[in-house]
Amino acid sequence: MAEKLIRQLIDDLDGKPIDDGFGDRIEFSYQGTDYVIDLRATNAEKFDAAVKPFVEAAAKVSGKRGKKAQAASPQATSGSGRSKETLQAIRDWAGKNGYEVAPRGRIKAEIIDAFDAAH
Repeated sequence: MAEKLIRQLIDDLDGKPIDDGFGDRIEFSYQGTDYVIDLRATNAEKFDAAVKPFVEAAAKVSGKRGKKAQAASPQATSGSGRSKETLQAIRDWAGKNGYEVAPRGRIKAEIIDAFDAAH
């Protein structure tokens, strides 16, 4: 018995099939989160046109792929990528809103998520 497997890429935006050689896998980051999207050529062109003015105005950040690259900034940041000032604001907000949070050290993810949702 013979079996033939066919792999068909589908455009993540409109759900249409992507013909071999006529699509793009686009990787990008936005607000600290990495994304990947498969697009047919026409949708890839629309994506490029939409982000072009932002890319042209932005400063390029160097760093290893897959790790959070950070632009040079006067504010020091923690392992979470948030500035010390922001972490202090989260601690202050958490204390005022009934959360138990230590004055130093790691802040629980659910507290940060609640802070983000409130702001």
